Amino acid sequence: MGIKRRSVLAGGLSLAALSGWAFLERKSIGRAAPLVQAELKQALAGPPEPYAAAPLPEPDAWNSQLVTAAETQIGRTVSYDPAYVRIAYPSGDIPIERGVCTDVIIRAYRDAFALDLQRLVHEDMRSDFSAYPKLWNLKGPDRNIDHRRVPNLATYFTRQGAARQKSKKPEDYLPGDIVTYVFPNNRVHIAIVSAHASPDGKRPLIIHNAGFGTRRNDMLFSNRITGHFRFPPPPTIG
Repeated sequence: MGIKRRSVLAGGLSLAALSGWAFLERKSIGRAAPLVQAELKQALAGPPEPYAAAPLPEPDAWNSQLVTAAETQIGRTVSYDPAYVRIAYPSGDIPIERGVCTDVIIRAYRDAFALDLQRLVHEDMRSDFSAYPKLWNLKGPDRNIDHRRVPNLATYFTRQGAARQKSKKPEDYLPGDIVTYVFPNNRVHIAIVSAHASPDGKRPLIIHNAGFGTRRNDMLFSNRITGHFRFPPPPTIG
């Protein structure tokens, strides 16, 4: 299903960079985002933890909670399932054994802080639907899927003042930060920065589901970064 590329900025992100995402139809999230060959080899290599990662300096309390909640998904979410599913509202989810990249973030915030991104994104879209990307030919919010789409999460985080500067400097990315990407095939991705460093100690690892379940990989700079966010829980929730 083709869509026109847009050059309009939404929430500080180029929709042209996001328009290739596979969530193009109401009844489908899309296929698992393919990886370039080197990334595919890495993602398939051995268990989710292919090496002993070195810990980074101790993050703040909320960052630690978020990272821990994301890491508990490793070995539990073991597949990538992009099917459109009608889920409960609020706090809806599909079985933990499967999911997409956005589910890593949604589940981590829910488990760490009882913060329901399904409800928050849905309510924000109801209040200002025009502020969100127009990539799926929808006339209104869909609480089953909106929060599970990378462009919508990125827009929500931006509208909450969570956007940070994008950079190629590893020290700019702290544990618990959210990073969005575009793959070489123009499909987008989202991940959480972990509290562990790469084997050479030069980069933090990311926690994500790129097609093979939730894993912790040395892929922070493997694809073009389109967004960088730091979204602490509100005081009433954290």
